[in-house]
Amino acid sequence: MKPPPLSPRIASLPKAELHLHLEGSITPATICALAACHGIALAEEEVRQRYAYSNFPGFIEAFKWVTSFLREPRDYALVAENLAEQLLAQKVAYAEVTLSVGIMLLRKQQPQANFEAVLRATEPFERRGLRFRWIFDAVRQFGPEAAMAVVESAKECNSSAIVAFGIGGDEMSVATKDFRPVYDRARELGFHALIHAGEIGGPDKIREAIELLGAERIGHGIAAIHDPALMELLAERKIPLEICPGSNLKTGALARQLRRESARIEDHPLPVLFRRGIPVVLSTDDPAMFHTTLEEEYSNASRMGLQEEELERIVQMSFDHAFVPISGKAGA
Repeated sequence: MKPPPLSPRIASLPKAELHLHLEGSITPATICALAACHGIALAEEEVRQRYAYSNFPGFIEAFKWVTSFLREPRDYALVAENLAEQLLAQKVAYAEVTLSVGIMLLRKQQPQANFEAVLRATEPFERRGLRFRWIFDAVRQFGPEAAMAVVESAKECNSSAIVAFGIGGDEMSVATKDFRPVYDRARELGFHALIHAGEIGGPDKIREAIELLGAERIGHGIAAIHDPALMELLAERKIPLEICPGSNLKTGALARQLRRESARIEDHPLPVLFRRGIPVVLSTDDPAMFHTTLEEEYSNASRMGLQEEELERIVQMSFDHAFVPISGKAGA
């Protein structure tokens, strides 16, 4: 069921998005265009079928397939330009966008060339009121050595537009402690620290991310609902959870955390987490792959029972917890 329309007040506010994967923003039409550039005939219907999954492993396989069409800097430039247009249409004024540099390195690409193409593609949008910053992301199941290579790639790019290092992928694979030297190095180079945790894993994964890695924001983190002491810690230290309701529904993460066979968006713990005083930033994660938009995620939050003044506070939180100071915040 499509979310109800937002109130005019919330819809009109400028917004920020902090948990957004560039590769997950690729629409079926763009996938077909990329495939054609590489001599592959592909129908949009096939892409739509690939974008249908009911669990997290199914999503990971689809993500791997999608990124297989990103082969040259021009491919990344096209995707970045399309994403910028999408964000402007949704009144997004600021975005911290995650780049899957771990996958670039796996495919023997040059992250610096890809990143420079992305910067050139998005620079014109800065003049139109959309500010970008970038997060270099490693794949957890590739291990700590591959993750360290991502950190060093960020150093080599030598750009103030790169604000953070993060790790996504299967949080149930490699032990959190194994990445401690990687995060130490990232901090030494001046990068903020992120990680996906408590999406399909338990609250222990979130606690490890904070205590072992010094994570400043947690990707997803919905497993915190099972640990009152952890919720208190998140609230006390003001560590934000990057909540992506549509993603949690489509990957089966929400049902898994609720220990049910299926779940509805109304069952999402976002209101409980928010009302416990935990900072929440609302995001789309992989909008094309999860068939959502930022506006729809705010509508989803409304369906969960959040009131307009609460939604307005969440809009503001996404600016407050960005990694760079931002002017023109919500309500300004």
